[in-house]
Amino acid sequence: MAVPPEDRHEGARAVVDVPPGTDEQDGGIRTRLARGPEGASAGSVATVLSGLSKGATRAVGARMTIGKASDNTLVLQDDTVSRHHCELVRTERGIQVTDLGSTNGTKIDGIRVQEAILPPGSVLKVGEIEILVRPSTQKVDVLPSESCEFAGVIGQALSMRTIFGVLERIAPTDATVLLDGETGTGKDVLARAILAKSGRANKPFVVVDCGAVSYSLLESELFGHERGAFTGAVNMRPGAFELAEGGTVFLDEIGELPLDVQPKLLRVLETKEFRRVGGNKTFKTNVRVLAATKRNLQREVAAGKFREDLYFRLAVVPLTVPPLRGRREDIPLLARHILKATSATRDYVLSSETIAALIAHDWPGNVRELRNVLERAVYLAQAGGTTELGVVLPGGVTTGDAGFQFEAGRSYRDTRAKYDQEFERRYLKWLLGRHAGNVSAAAREAKMDRKHLHDLARKHGLRGNETEE
Repeated sequence: MAVPPEDRHEGARAVVDVPPGTDEQDGGIRTRLARGPEGASAGSVATVLSGLSKGATRAVGARMTIGKASDNTLVLQDDTVSRHHCELVRTERGIQVTDLGSTNGTKIDGIRVQEAILPPGSVLKVGEIEILVRPSTQKVDVLPSESCEFAGVIGQALSMRTIFGVLERIAPTDATVLLDGETGTGKDVLARAILAKSGRANKPFVVVDCGAVSYSLLESELFGHERGAFTGAVNMRPGAFELAEGGTVFLDEIGELPLDVQPKLLRVLETKEFRRVGGNKTFKTNVRVLAATKRNLQREVAAGKFREDLYFRLAVVPLTVPPLRGRREDIPLLARHILKATSATRDYVLSSETIAALIAHDWPGNVRELRNVLERAVYLAQAGGTTELGVVLPGGVTTGDAGFQFEAGRSYRDTRAKYDQEFERRYLKWLLGRHAGNVSAAAREAKMDRKHLHDLARKHGLRGNETEE
């Protein structure tokens, strides 16, 4: 049940970066701009990506100078930077970059320039130092969604409704979304939900699993290849960015992308251009990119396993999908939703005992594990001719009545005797298993006579070790 706006805690918001000019009211989702100091205006920010000052950030303002001399706005002490290397000036057309007679030149996206307008989000190269210049952002607090569903994704927990609140604003745009979270949390389902609510819903949707494709073939999978580009390339083959033209590319497990392929993907994201492997022709691309990973990409960046500039390009809208154990209140809702999809022709019942057991479980496999457990329970119930589900959780915990099958015309005494025998057999098997067949240890735990336990084990064909401890 959604929480009314007046009852929400002040902290129940998602803070996202929204480019300047984005409306505060969009699609009925209320936001509150967290404004900076009085007089502050939206501008651009320059972030140093390499060299001695890597990580340094400066606001561009009306004018910024870059160089080695101390009187520059951004001081870079690297050898390839001149004393007064270049300047950035804000104009009506955008940020104008002017080289100030530097020794090693100024480049925009790899092209040396004397004077040029810098496209938003471009990488400026000062000597050999890379600087990312991108629009500064305003912090926008997005309230959780009123709905417990987003394009087929179910969740009434605050953490999920907060994600829904962000996606209600972001999905209709072309913003790049990076989904991270444990395996099985439903990142791929969320990606398809974003597609369903976007303007590209009826256009191609191409999925590339970066962790499943062979290392040597991943570049071809993304960009395609020409005939004869490598051994086995007997025909030309288009890649994901070509196949998805006008639509969406979903890069699943982007954290597994090899380091040598990362700059090529970065170039596509920045220039909207690519070349097939083994080809010289440049293709323009118009796709939206969604990405997902189970890795912590910020840690991967710090460890040198993932490019920082590519991370910034992908994490325009970063969202962390919570594990199932972090939203246990969603488990009954998810279970019923999964059962409805799994068994459309028959209504199955989850007892309160079964639901309690599902909620108590930690679900290391998250929603995927929950689906597997429920599907197995449905098959067992079908085999037993019952509609009440008993689930077998990892670790051997069993719930429900699916094991009881009563026969018409059989007396109470005979029916009870049958299940007394079954209980006795299962209990003895479990007890002896706990003690590796040691009858003495098992008898002490069960507070039974050792000889009696041994006789019961023989009766049910169970083997026990009579050796004393």
